[in-house]
Amino acid sequence: MAPLAVLLLAALATRGVLVLLHRKSVLDHPNHRSSHSAPVPRGGGIAVMAALSAGWLAYGLTAPEILAPMLVVLAAAVMLAGVSFIDDLRDLTALTRILFQLLAVLLGLMVIAEQGLVFQGWLPPMLDLALVALVWLWFINLFNFMDGIDGLAGLEAICLSLGLVLAGALAGFQPPALMLAAAAAGFLLFNWSPARVFLGDVGSVPLGYLLGFLLLAAATEGAWAPALILPLYYLADATLTLGRRVLRGEKFWHGHRQHFYQQAVQRGFSHAAVSHRVLVANTLLIALALLAGHGHVLLALLGAVLVVAALLLWMARARPAVPASAPAA
Repeated sequence: MAPLAVLLLAALATRGVLVLLHRKSVLDHPNHRSSHSAPVPRGGGIAVMAALSAGWLAYGLTAPEILAPMLVVLAAAVMLAGVSFIDDLRDLTALTRILFQLLAVLLGLMVIAEQGLVFQGWLPPMLDLALVALVWLWFINLFNFMDGIDGLAGLEAICLSLGLVLAGALAGFQPPALMLAAAAAGFLLFNWSPARVFLGDVGSVPLGYLLGFLLLAAATEGAWAPALILPLYYLADATLTLGRRVLRGEKFWHGHRQHFYQQAVQRGFSHAAVSHRVLVANTLLIALALLAGHGHVLLALLGAVLVVAALLLWMARARPAVPASAPAA
C-alpha cells in the first residue's frame, strides 16, 4: 500500500470516527489542565491506528523476512490502543496503564534483541535491554504527555518518521516509517488548529510506542546519533518538566500545564504559532541528524542541543507582539 493511500485512508477514517465520537459524546471537556476552551471529540487515534495497521501489513507482505517481527510490534501497539481507549472512556489506574505498557515493551524487546544492541556494546546485553525497556517506557509516556495542543503530536510524528526514513537511507536500512508519517498527516488535516478532533490516549500511546520502536531499531543499525537527535525537543521538554516537578515535590504523576509548549500558549501564543516553531526546530534537527549520519557526530549533537535550547528559551520567555491597534501596556 502506497503512503498516499495510507494518508487518504487515515483522512477518511478520521472523518468517519469524528462523526461517531460526536454521536456517542466522546468529548474532551476543558479543565484546569487543558489548553482548549470548548469540548472537542477525543479518540481520533482510532483512525490513525487503523490506517497505519493497514499500511504496515501491506509493507510487511512485500518483505516476508520482516513480516513476523512487524506483526509482533503491531499487535503490541494495537493492544495498547485498545487499553488506552478504555482509559479515554473511563480512566484506568496508572498501575494498569504501566503494566500494559510494560507488556508491550517486553514483546517489542524480543524484536529489538534480534536486531542488535541499542547502546552499541557499551553495556552488557542484559543491561542494554533493561535500559532500553526503561527508555522505551518513558518515551511512550512522554509522547502522551506532549500531546497537549492542536497539531503538535501529529507534526512530531511526521517529522520523526521522515527523519528516520532519510537517516535510514543514508545508513543503508529502510525503516517502515513512511507509513506512520502518512497516517499522521491524514489525521493532522483534522487536528491542525483549531482542532476538530484529538488523538486521545488511543492514538498518542501506541504512536509513542511505535516511534520508540523505530528510533531504537535505528540505533541497533548504528544510527544512534540520529535516533537521539530527531526526538530531542520532545525528550528535553518532557524530561526537564518532570525534573522540575520532582524537585518541587509536586505529584508529578498528575496532569498539569507546565510543559514549555504549554507555557508559550498560556502567555498568548496560538497553538499554530507554537507548532510552527516546533516544525522549524524539527526541520533543523532532521538536517543535523543527516549531518551526524555523514560522520560529523559531535558537531551535529552540539547543534541539536543549541536548537532545542533556543526553542525552549523562546517557549519560556517570549511574548506575543502587541497588535498595532492595541493600546500600549
